[in-house]
Amino acid sequence: MDENEWLADRFEDHRAHLRAVAYRMLGSLTEADDAVQDTWLRLSRSGADGVENLAGWLTTIVARVCLNMLRSRTTRREEALGVHLPDPVISSPGVLQPDEEAVLADSVGLALLVVLDTLSPAERLAFVLHDMFQLPFEEIAPMVGRSSTAARQLASRARRRVKGADLPAADPDLARQRDVVDAFFLAARGGDLGALLDPDVVLRADFGARRPAASRVVRGAAAVARQAVLGALPGADLHPALVNGAAGAVVTVGGRPFAVLGFTVAEGRILEIDAIADPERVRRVAAAVLGGG
Repeated sequence: MDENEWLADRFEDHRAHLRAVAYRMLGSLTEADDAVQDTWLRLSRSGADGVENLAGWLTTIVARVCLNMLRSRTTRREEALGVHLPDPVISSPGVLQPDEEAVLADSVGLALLVVLDTLSPAERLAFVLHDMFQLPFEEIAPMVGRSSTAARQLASRARRRVKGADLPAADPDLARQRDVVDAFFLAARGGDLGALLDPDVVLRADFGARRPAASRVVRGAAAVARQAVLGALPGADLHPALVNGAAGAVVTVGGRPFAVLGFTVAEGRILEIDAIADPERVRRVAAAVLGGG
């Protein structure tokens, strides 16, 4: 085995971890894969001579790449009326694949990723690397060009934002989640949704850059029920799926991708619904359920 093959094998040992870091940093599966690939290119060019801790070195590189990507993002999200949902990790119901488990470790739900999107790039990096991956602030500080004390303060501010969001805790029983979600879809086609929705339920709908005016946040059981009934399209087919490890569904209309719906369910009621209704994006993220790539 030559040095390049050895280096490639070592990198593959760390790929799942690097993708997990990048997904939390970026909230985009495509951008996360790009960041991991960029990290590999940097490693292949520089080699690993003198690197004592390859895992730590690669984590630092992918974090820097992600930080640059966050800083260079355009104003697309602001133009989309502030409603943007991160990419969900979608899989068929059942056991998650090993790479999916790595990405979703520590129960990284869409609600948490939505909150992370409100942080500054430096706050997000400090929080993700320290609170999720236990990197010391002495290693984080050079990445954001600040002292370790300042890096600690960045993570503290981010932590307060996350705690202040009061993220709902989902029912850990997937079967109970699925029963509620199935009942929701049945009721949306002519039943009573009232008993299934928490009084303070929140619906976030992201229709993508082509239809920014359609994107919205709807709050309250009555308002969400009206939207759900209106959205019960004729000819729609439901494909049960795990959406970031929770019960959800991919919706097709006439056999074509239409939407991904993720749910937060607790005590028999739906607390949050996250809907992505950009057909191209749905096709891309839901390939594991719909087939194709």
